Amino acid sequence: MNYSKSSVKKKQKALISKGVKFKKMGAVTFFKLLLLCALTGIVLVGCVGLGAYKGILSSSPDISALDVVPKGYATVVYDCEGHEMAKLVSENANRSYVTMEKIPANLANAFVAIEDSRFYNHNGIDIKGIIRAGMDGVMNGFHFHQGASTITQQLLKNNVFEGWVTEGEGVAKFRRKIQEQYLAMELEKQLSKEEILELYMNTINLGQNTLGVQAASQRYFGKPVYQLNLSECAVIAGITKNPSKLNPISYPEENMERRDTVLKYMLEQGFITQTEYDEAMADDVYSRIQVVNQKANVASVNTYFVDELTEQVVEDLQEKCGYDSQTAYRLLYSGGLKIYSTQDPQVQAVCDEVFSNEENFPEGSQWYLNYALTIEKANGDLVNHSTEMLQTYFKQGNAGFNLLFPSQEAA
Repeated sequence: MNYSKSSVKKKQKALISKGVKFKKMGAVTFFKLLLLCALTGIVLVGCVGLGAYKGILSSSPDISALDVVPKGYATVVYDCEGHEMAKLVSENANRSYVTMEKIPANLANAFVAIEDSRFYNHNGIDIKGIIRAGMDGVMNGFHFHQGASTITQQLLKNNVFEGWVTEGEGVAKFRRKIQEQYLAMELEKQLSKEEILELYMNTINLGQNTLGVQAASQRYFGKPVYQLNLSECAVIAGITKNPSKLNPISYPEENMERRDTVLKYMLEQGFITQTEYDEAMADDVYSRIQVVNQKANVASVNTYFVDELTEQVVEDLQEKCGYDSQTAYRLLYSGGLKIYSTQDPQVQAVCDEVFSNEENFPEGSQWYLNYALTIEKANGDLVNHSTEMLQTYFKQGNAGFNLLFPSQEAA
């Protein structure tokens, strides 16, 4: 390196030259402007985002006006001894509400363990669950499959958002999710954890046209919900993820796998002991389910008595209560009515036995079909159909089988 006087003077002159100073000042100024632009952009984006967020929240329904109580309940018909003899349900109405006092602790804990393990600690949304689901989505190429909905959010989704706004895609889906999370936090300020859990368990779809834990308990186990054991509780809680593919009647193996997961989570989260876990895992619950299902299928047809009874109830609802026809039928099949009839099950059993015995009918008793119909074709031609024509049609095997009338058999 050259340290001569001339070399040092040249370097000093270069350091204090105006050109170098302007270059350095220009670089610093450019960097400041770039930083200022970046900060301005961040502020603008933040303001726009905040405005959009507030706009989404302002379009949410008022929490004080929300009704999160499930709607649509099955009507039950009882005989004179107070036993259930029939259940009248319409689509989305097979539900019987039960309070927390009648719901086993194991059932409530099973839902918490499998659906929302931090239910008793969060304020309506599960931040840890959201972060976990987000990281999982990023790791899988931005395909977000894991859900982070809490029990509170699911309650809102089933009872509020279902008829208010569709899931949609993109912006619509994001908008609904933000509103759902906001309302979940607001709802937690209005209701206790126990109240939210009670409403949730009376709301959820549990397969086989059952809504809520009471209807599911009766359908799968033929008994009220308070009588369920631990294994049965885990079976019902396991249905929630996919009611059509995890119902224990049609898909027992799939439900068993899910039930085992529920029991595992309950053990890990301290809801049950190792001994209780082992006993529940060894319980042959699916054999009992099939037996109950067979009995339900046998007894599923309403008798003529119930048919006539329902007509009388509809008439009374209109004449005595002032309802119109449509409202009367809606109440009958989804209003959760309790109808106590005069039918005596013991007397009815004797009647059924006598009626089903052919020896009690006169010898040679016959019945026949008297059928006559005239139809007009598109071209205006009239075609007559009669009993004799119908008999000939079936005798020729046109329907894929032969129908032989009792009068023909006697002849």
